[in-house]
Amino acid sequence: MSATFQHTAEYARRMDEQDPLRAFRDEFLFPQHDGRPAIYFTGNSLGLQPKAAAAALKQELDDWAAFGVEGHFQAKHPWYSYHEELTAGTARLVGALPEEVVVMNQLTSNLHFLLVSFYRPAGKRVKILCEQRPFPSDTYALASQIRFHGLDPKDALVEMTPRAGEHTLRTTDILDRIAELDDTLALVLFGGVNFYTGQAFDMRRITEEAHRVGALAGYDLAHAAGNLHLQLHAWEADFACWCSYKYLNSGPGGVAGAFVHQRHLKADLPRFAGWWGHDKATRFRMAPEFSPMPTAEGWQVSNAPVLPMAVHRVALEQFDRAGIERLRAKSEQLTAYLEATVRHVGAKHDVRLEVITPSDTAQRGCQLSILAHGMGRGLFDQLTARGVFVDWREPNVIRMAPVPLYNSFEDVFRCGEILSACVALNVGMNA
Repeated sequence: MSATFQHTAEYARRMDEQDPLRAFRDEFLFPQHDGRPAIYFTGNSLGLQPKAAAAALKQELDDWAAFGVEGHFQAKHPWYSYHEELTAGTARLVGALPEEVVVMNQLTSNLHFLLVSFYRPAGKRVKILCEQRPFPSDTYALASQIRFHGLDPKDALVEMTPRAGEHTLRTTDILDRIAELDDTLALVLFGGVNFYTGQAFDMRRITEEAHRVGALAGYDLAHAAGNLHLQLHAWEADFACWCSYKYLNSGPGGVAGAFVHQRHLKADLPRFAGWWGHDKATRFRMAPEFSPMPTAEGWQVSNAPVLPMAVHRVALEQFDRAGIERLRAKSEQLTAYLEATVRHVGAKHDVRLEVITPSDTAQRGCQLSILAHGMGRGLFDQLTARGVFVDWREPNVIRMAPVPLYNSFEDVFRCGEILSACVALNVGMNA
């Protein structure tokens, strides 16, 4: 792969000049290091702040000051229906119908609310299949839902592990495991992209196989929304949820999203109800009987958190202008350049920098997970000290995510130069 690219500043700048999305970089605020923008490769943990976020927040604060409670109807973006302004952009982002999505709550809260409806163990169909080591919050949520139904997670939660000597799961192995579990399987719940390895799963094929055996399929898209070109409706996923503070750049603890496939919207499903999920035409009659909206909004329990949604509205507008197809095309090229750069540095210094994320672009987003054998945490600390924002995940992975909306090819080149200097330092120390 490295032969495809040139590891020079001139090449990187030339690639940036040809990038049709290059102007978006100027719409973000970068942490500074030694008087210049840091190399920020941690959008998979917290996205950068859009410059327009401050004005969006100020608009709501000004409307609050001017109108008080009447801001629910008189604000520039009326608070009563604020979440509705986010629906169309969200649907485009995840490949859904507008009626299938809603922006609400936080990620794990949404996962719990959806599991109430879509994990319904009965008879011997009680098992949930997931990947080994999903994000810990998912494990906690799944185990607690299983216990809520009076079952034991040791029996009902099935975690898939890679083959011996491998770091990621093979799609064929996932499909075979679903077929093997057959009528004992109630739900398949995978991350769209695994937070640790960066592997993107084939959600279409996983969903098809789950449905074939009579199970449902849901996804935690924390690392997939804004990263992959999702087609949730076409893939016929039953449900999904995601956060907005990673690739969606909507601020720490930003409001989350949820998807419920159209075929479930009018079904008589159990749910934990709240007044904002009630039919909005009669919501303020305060009737004792719950009448859910016939859309994904029916899973809402509380009114909109307007201040986080103000930032999220800015972020969704940026994605609409950029287009997820164009972002994905740049991401594939930018991430391939980073992978080639990491391998180039490893070969130059004769050290093992093992990229455990699949090289196949269909099986990854923009995150690369790297095992720096013999260097590990020390190498991470050295990169951080030199203004390279990457992150460390126990026990031994450095994660790097060149985000196409604001990262550049020159960022990748500069990262490679700093990585090379840090590796050389480690080699010298161990000589």
